[in-house]
Amino acid sequence: MNTVHSFHRGGADVAQAERAREAAVEAALARLDLDTKARLLSGQDRWSLPGIPEIGLKSLVMSDGPIGVRGVRWSADDPSIALPSPTALAATWDQDLARRAGTLLAQEARRKGVHVLLAPTVNLHRSPLGGRHFEAYSEDPYLTGVIGAGYVEGVQSGGVGTTVKHFVANDAETDRFTVNNVISERALREVYLAPFEAIVENAHPWGIMTAYNAVNGTTMSEHRYLVNEVLRGEWGFDGINVSDWTAARSTKGAIEGGLDVAMPGPQTVYGPALADAVRAGEVERAEVDKAVRNVLRLAARVGILEDAEPVVTHVPGEIDGEALAREIARRAFVLVRNEDGALPLRPGKVALIGAAARDARVMGGGSATVFPTRIVSPLDGLAAVLPEGALSYAVGADPRTELTVADQGFELHAVCRDADGAVIGTCGVPNGQIHWTDSDLPDGVTPDRLHSVELTGTFTPRDTGPHTFGIKGAGAFVLAIDGTTYYEDVQLRDEDDPFSGFFSAPVPRGQAELTAGEAIEVSLVHVVDEVPADDITFTLAHQEPLRDPDELIAEAVDAARAADTAVVVVATTDRVESEGYDRTDLHLPGRQNDLVSAVAAANPNTVVIVNSGAPVELPWRDEVAAVLLSWFAGQECGAALADVLTGAHEPGGRLPTTWGSFADAPVTQVVPESGELPYAEGVFIGYRAWEREGRSPAYAFGHGLGYTDWTYESVTSDGTTATVRLRNSGERAGREVVQVYLAPGQPDTERPTRWLVAFAGVEAGPGESVEVTVGLPRRAFEVWDEGNNTWSFAKGSYEIEVGRSIADRRVRTTVNV
Repeated sequence: MNTVHSFHRGGADVAQAERAREAAVEAALARLDLDTKARLLSGQDRWSLPGIPEIGLKSLVMSDGPIGVRGVRWSADDPSIALPSPTALAATWDQDLARRAGTLLAQEARRKGVHVLLAPTVNLHRSPLGGRHFEAYSEDPYLTGVIGAGYVEGVQSGGVGTTVKHFVANDAETDRFTVNNVISERALREVYLAPFEAIVENAHPWGIMTAYNAVNGTTMSEHRYLVNEVLRGEWGFDGINVSDWTAARSTKGAIEGGLDVAMPGPQTVYGPALADAVRAGEVERAEVDKAVRNVLRLAARVGILEDAEPVVTHVPGEIDGEALAREIARRAFVLVRNEDGALPLRPGKVALIGAAARDARVMGGGSATVFPTRIVSPLDGLAAVLPEGALSYAVGADPRTELTVADQGFELHAVCRDADGAVIGTCGVPNGQIHWTDSDLPDGVTPDRLHSVELTGTFTPRDTGPHTFGIKGAGAFVLAIDGTTYYEDVQLRDEDDPFSGFFSAPVPRGQAELTAGEAIEVSLVHVVDEVPADDITFTLAHQEPLRDPDELIAEAVDAARAADTAVVVVATTDRVESEGYDRTDLHLPGRQNDLVSAVAAANPNTVVIVNSGAPVELPWRDEVAAVLLSWFAGQECGAALADVLTGAHEPGGRLPTTWGSFADAPVTQVVPESGELPYAEGVFIGYRAWEREGRSPAYAFGHGLGYTDWTYESVTSDGTTATVRLRNSGERAGREVVQVYLAPGQPDTERPTRWLVAFAGVEAGPGESVEVTVGLPRRAFEVWDEGNNTWSFAKGSYEIEVGRSIADRRVRTTVNV
């Protein structure tokens, strides 16, 4: 493919092309009648807007991200690259790597016929309890803005649009559809709006997605002030504003609040309802024209509007997705502890322990789900590189204490039947979960003919014993295992959440005694018209035989005692971290903490891999030799882990979020009271709050070790830039993330003690020195003046502090501004 990007053209050419696109937009707009305009602002189905052939407009297709591009079908028939989670990407502290990730996803989107990626998520880690934190970048607005801007630039360099989300303050999942987040204007400006503002200014995204929640009394899909006055007015955003799915609630409120598109369709507050509101005099026709103009502009930019040249005319060259996924993963791993050089692994026998070592969790739950062609587990990765006979494996402790989606050992397909029982269509499915809209139905299947869906196939168990099977979803079901019917009844929906069938826990419905290696038939029939719904969503769930936890831990201890190094993989589950609900604590599920302590007592050379998307408590962290945080590391997690554990590559990550105990965490309130959630902490979240409270976390923001040492020699600054000199004082080449913090010379209780203002990655060989200069943004010295409703430059003396983390600042200098 041609590697020339269209945005390399000169400024005059770019401006001329932009004017030509605007002219094409206006010409197309002038040819539309009111009903067509209103229809264009409403999804025609779950993932697309209607095409209008009369004006040369093709249907605009959207897809979930952010770690991959699923496309419009919830199916493994069209697999996707699965990159590491956003917390992992932010842990690289590398904007260029984020840009390359975005470029790969644009490649994936083009392959799947997708024009707009519903990503990135740039909400903040306000509280460690946020269930969807794996899908957001960081607790710090500056780091979030930098990584998010790189991601957007990468995606849009491939001619695919982005929708930066969720605008704004969708920082937790509890009551997310109805919660009113009460936030001061200063906290909004300095913290929660800051990443969006930075991305709009620096990356010029073609889309924004508004959140479900309300802010200060107004739902975000109708927030005239934040959307029209701030986003569009002050910041100059000229892209599309799309609702989160089902978030739009009022025709007049949404269109006047700056919402361009209501998704999903076809039943929304726009379409005929919007046209009727205009005719009734309730809505100005000009408001509709503004929204349609934004939709047509996006269509022109992505190349689906006739007579409009797309922004990107020559797409980037082909990227190897598996190689990039592996690179991002190892660059994201954060080594937070490494006593006596426990890593890289020393020669000898390795005992690999943990259920997640065999069945890695590579992504978070919810709409971020994609279906890769392969997943390399830690067991796979280490087995591929260690000498024969050097590696043993033990389960140790399984964190999955509930049923999970039927996956390992299952070979399933779906059979669709009409009311007479005749087969009208079939398709393969990636696992035990069906999540279909009308556009997902197998070839030949139409909603009016579909009566039932049977999820059927074989299951080959890995273990002998009682296997439990269950069902997630609402409606009539028949569950049969190995020829025996275990359930035939109706499961009722017991939650108000419209996505409860997707996020709720499975219900156990039968237990069968099975033998390892012997395949059996499984069948789950769902009658789709018993409980009317827009989607067909249900799950066959499964749980392997539960062995005695003490027995499993004892086996792991024996394996660790016989090895030179014990590597324990601990993990969260999709019932702990997922879209749809928040956490109630920071514990690792099951008996995993007991497992680590027991293994460490048996083998002092114990390395622990933490497979989670967000902070968890590590009560045993001082008992083990090394702790490596792997996040949800994507499909190549095991290969990347082998690279890092063996020393072929060093772990490159730094913490994008503070890790500490729940008891010490300064901000933990995520449950609304009487429908409201006060952000009473103001600007003090993350490390800002930890420092204000004088509390010491387990691992500070920015912390991360490599396989070499660094000596910081000097920093100089004129207030607009800072120049840092440092030396690789270790014995091997390495990469360091230089972090620059700004601290007011005079203590001020209304401002954080210090905050991140710049960072840069540097590389050097053993004994080599390197110098890097970074810009200090003017905004770093500004505060939001609530009295005058504007930014105010805070003159005075500041310390420029540079080092390896917020808690490990090595050199400093003073500037007066």
